[in-house]
Amino acid sequence: MNKNINIDKIVELLKEAKQPRREFVQLMEEFKNPYLVLISCILSLRTNDLTTYPATLRMLEIGKEPKDFAYCDVDKLAKTIYPVGFYQNKAKQIVELSRIIVEKLDNQVPNTIEELLKFNGVGRKTANLVLAKGFNTPAICVDVHVHRIFNRIGYVKTKNPEETEFALREKLPVKYWIDINTLLVTHGQNVCRPQKPMCDICPIKNYCNKII
Repeated sequence: MNKNINIDKIVELLKEAKQPRREFVQLMEEFKNPYLVLISCILSLRTNDLTTYPATLRMLEIGKEPKDFAYCDVDKLAKTIYPVGFYQNKAKQIVELSRIIVEKLDNQVPNTIEELLKFNGVGRKTANLVLAKGFNTPAICVDVHVHRIFNRIGYVKTKNPEETEFALREKLPVKYWIDINTLLVTHGQNVCRPQKPMCDICPIKNYCNKII
């Protein structure tokens, strides 16, 4: 049966469910600082939250501003963020972009997706998250959870996260753009898992077409 996809009701139910957020997800919510969102998101790429969270806390002991990392020793930073995936490359990326921000951008993180994408190692997911969580600007951050769940419930039919982002730009009400990533990441980690989703306890099961 093709169930009606009521996005307003889905968002309402996910908010009411108040599913437990992993510490890293909560940390990203609390930053409200584009630079901290940017460098923390770089750490999180291809690394699970349980590893990223303590690595982020260790990184923040070095500093919290671009000037603190612009001239930081890459090997020192790499050792600090280990064992996140590709920690050597990520340390180099963070130092490089911090130096650009300090020397060329007057210590200001760019506030457009086009400018953010110019940084080495920054893709659309990271850029959109910086806009949404750092600048409180409507932007849709699509990761594997957002891509999977919106396709699973039948709200979009796309092949990859980038296609999902552009489909959602056309369909998802702007009022939900900033919060949708946190809601679906939390739902994806707790209930709507890639394998064996827990459909029996899912708060939005009445609006899901279960397209696995």
